[in-house]
Amino acid sequence: MKKIILSIIVLFSVLSVSGQDVYTSVLEQIEQNSTTLEALKEQMEAQKLGNKTGINPANPEVEFGYLWGSPSAIGNRKDINIRQTFDFPTVYAQRSRLSDLQNNSAEYQYKSQRMELLLSAKTFCIELVYYNALGKLYERQLDNAKQIAEAYERMKQTGDANQLEYNKAVLNYTNMDNEVKRINLECKRLLSELSRLNGGNPIVFDRAVYETAVLPADFENWYAQAEAENPALSYLKSQVEIDNRQVKLSRASSLPKFSVGYMGEFVAGQKFQGATIGMSIPLWENKNKVKQAKATVKASERIVEDARMQYYNRLKNLYVQVSGLQNNVRQYNSVFEQNDNGDLLFKAYRNGEISLLNYLLEMEYYFVAYNKRLQAERDLELALAELLAAML
Repeated sequence: MKKIILSIIVLFSVLSVSGQDVYTSVLEQIEQNSTTLEALKEQMEAQKLGNKTGINPANPEVEFGYLWGSPSAIGNRKDINIRQTFDFPTVYAQRSRLSDLQNNSAEYQYKSQRMELLLSAKTFCIELVYYNALGKLYERQLDNAKQIAEAYERMKQTGDANQLEYNKAVLNYTNMDNEVKRINLECKRLLSELSRLNGGNPIVFDRAVYETAVLPADFENWYAQAEAENPALSYLKSQVEIDNRQVKLSRASSLPKFSVGYMGEFVAGQKFQGATIGMSIPLWENKNKVKQAKATVKASERIVEDARMQYYNRLKNLYVQVSGLQNNVRQYNSVFEQNDNGDLLFKAYRNGEISLLNYLLEMEYYFVAYNKRLQAERDLELALAELLAAML
């Protein structure tokens, strides 16, 4: 009962983390329209059909011979030979089970490729939120920079401002305008990447605010669920199952093969006919196959063990990273909620409380701090996306 309750708690925490994902609608569109996923799915189905071939008995063989006699007095001879070869019965059972495991592995491989594609799409969305937010900041300040440049142009004409002050105002406006253009280009690039993943269909995503998911409280319990959900690890584990089944198939294949059939010989009024039975003697054909299969199992087990260790350490590091980034984001948000100087600086400049030089310097500090805040939020979302990739 305790295990059941614990599983429910872990599952609830996972759902609560992934349920707040603001990228779901975009990812659902991509999953529906992606030509890449469609091709991978068709490839998987073809592979599954291929896994079901070669598990049945060999085709029957029919031979007919017509031999001319010499001298002609002895007549001609006709031979008929019909033969069906069988592997040992357990071979067919092992082949059938092996094909089922291979089909499961093909599905895990597809799910792993799907996860990678959706994670890539989610990463583009996260980057797009960052540039959308940065663009809103610069567009708001671009209007202020334009007003300042126009004001200094008028002041220069009336002699109230010198060329140096005018140049500062124009340079500030030019830098701001070019930065807005650069950000717009990045947004278009990211939307183009999303459209590519969406089968060429355009994606609309103008979100400029992150909704940070809650980090699971207990990493160890959450990790057990994440490992079970990860299709890449499931694929590697399925390879171990396949290799173990291959060992059993190799053993079964070392047993004798049988053949049954009919043979007839017809010569000038005489005929000989009857059943034939044959059995192979397993001496050399499958030598070392069992040893090779066992060695493959050991190698696959080591690969899974290493992958699990790498995955655990990677998620553990991401978990610690997310925790630290959450603190950074909270600190930035607290500072900007209490001391958001962007509009105050422009108001102070217009009221003559600070000079143009001081305004530009203060705005530079403001932009650096605001950009670092957005970068911290973006890095947090990117780390969370990788941490929760198995839940896609």
